[in-house]
Amino acid sequence: MEQLLNLLRKKYPLKEQSVDPYREVKASGMRFTIRAYEAEGLGHVSVMHAVGFLGLMKMDSLIINPTAKDLPLYSYDRIFAMGNDTLIVEIYDTLIAPSDFSGVEKVKQSYSDLPDHVLGAHWYDSIKLPISVSKKAKKNLSGRFSEFAEKHLAALLEIEPDHACDAAAKREKASVYVEGLLKNGGPSTDVFLKALGQEKTEWVFRSALFGTIQSH
Repeated sequence: MEQLLNLLRKKYPLKEQSVDPYREVKASGMRFTIRAYEAEGLGHVSVMHAVGFLGLMKMDSLIINPTAKDLPLYSYDRIFAMGNDTLIVEIYDTLIAPSDFSGVEKVKQSYSDLPDHVLGAHWYDSIKLPISVSKKAKKNLSGRFSEFAEKHLAALLEIEPDHACDAAAKREKASVYVEGLLKNGGPSTDVFLKALGQEKTEWVFRSALFGTIQSH
């Protein structure tokens, strides 16, 4: 996680935003810690760390919702549980204009030997881009998983769109995914709904995690 954040910091200054009173949330035997940032010249960034079941399960999440640059919505999840390491990077089409992802695809192909993790069908598949990644293996491959995730994000951040980017239009595009999560549910969404209820969960997702609405 720190390596990925450092990648971001090198290009975009990160200014921490308040997510009070939801910096720490306890739910379903897990303790979630949430941080949010404004990445100057890029958009909204959030980090969530979860630990539970006596430390036997750990999860790191990084979300990048570009609103100042026309890049896709980026969601990274890394889960350590039961001796397994799971890496899931989902990239969603929130683009205003088409983009060339050949550099990212090249990185993905260079790690194609890592074991795939089949996620099954989901409601958001139609907006998920092919450069998304899903891998699962024992912890002996964790080093390569980290290397892969770092190079994958670096290739994405190297893309420099040559057109102007309207922040409101980008938030609206990202809202399609966020509102879909709140409506259709999902692993993290369901945990937060159970612990916080509908209204508070909506604030956490829209404001803290994805930045589709301005913080109040």
